Amino acid sequence: MNADNMPHGIYPMLYAFFNAQGGLDQQAVRRQVQAFVDNGAHGMAVLGLGSEGTKLSDNERRQLVDWVAEELGGRLPLAVTVNAPDVDSQIEFAKFAQSRGASWVILQPPPDRGVPEDFFVRFFGAVADRVELPVAIQNAPEYLGVGLTPAGIRALAQNHPNFRILKGEGAALVIRQVIEETGGRVTVFNGRGGLELIDNLRAGCAGMIPASDSFDHQARLYDLMRPGAEAQAEALYPDLLPAIVFVLQSLAPPPPYGTLAPPAPPALRPVAHHPAPLAPPNTGMAGGGNHGRGYGKYGKGAQDMTSLVPPGTLI
Repeated sequence: MNADNMPHGIYPMLYAFFNAQGGLDQQAVRRQVQAFVDNGAHGMAVLGLGSEGTKLSDNERRQLVDWVAEELGGRLPLAVTVNAPDVDSQIEFAKFAQSRGASWVILQPPPDRGVPEDFFVRFFGAVADRVELPVAIQNAPEYLGVGLTPAGIRALAQNHPNFRILKGEGAALVIRQVIEETGGRVTVFNGRGGLELIDNLRAGCAGMIPASDSFDHQARLYDLMRPGAEAQAEALYPDLLPAIVFVLQSLAPPPPYGTLAPPAPPALRPVAHHPAPLAPPNTGMAGGGNHGRGYGKYGKGAQDMTSLVPPGTLI
């Protein structure tokens, strides 16, 4: 992957749905993937925070990657998040992801805490040096409890050239600081559900990795920004922003909300956590339904978002 074909655009993060027996629901996974392909996603991601990857067993993570890769069939680039406690385990899972057709991998930090930043720089660097796929790190101190400073990210990029991509979780101004600090060496994505989407793109972000609930709207905004139709993108974004803010600020964490009721999207209906359900409060359910109705149907196929979840799925 050279500089001309580095990843860009909107990469929705797959939700992990479970069946009545408590196992992963293969049909629900496949239908989400098809919805991403049909409705404008530029790529997709799996096993991040939106997939509840840290709550899955190693076998479940591998099963999810297998199903996603098979259904996707190379039609979009695939980013796979890697969460493992040591260097060798992260390298092994990254190679597994590569064998299934992943385009790049996103490393999450190990569980070590109370150690200097250089520990994480060396950890990520050791993995990146032994993985063939382009390597990203997820820098999300608010969600993961640890993160690198812009200086730490610069050091990682300078010393480990296969560290090519950053998946940030921060304000647009913070993201811009990272872009300036790394001098263009690193392709930067942001998350945060699509908050400050237009400002992030203007700050130099290559794209966003949001949850799947509003990805089609965000993909359209991204496409409008690329040819310079910024005025149209700015006019559309305020309609989407209240729902993004509600999901990000009030639904903590968002995955328990799944799809609430037609035509609400998958992020807003109670979905079983793994291994035990976490019931969302009624206020969150009501607010989610109100915002979800504003999402409408997926663009190209005019598909009701609740159709992503087949009958019998644990919700």
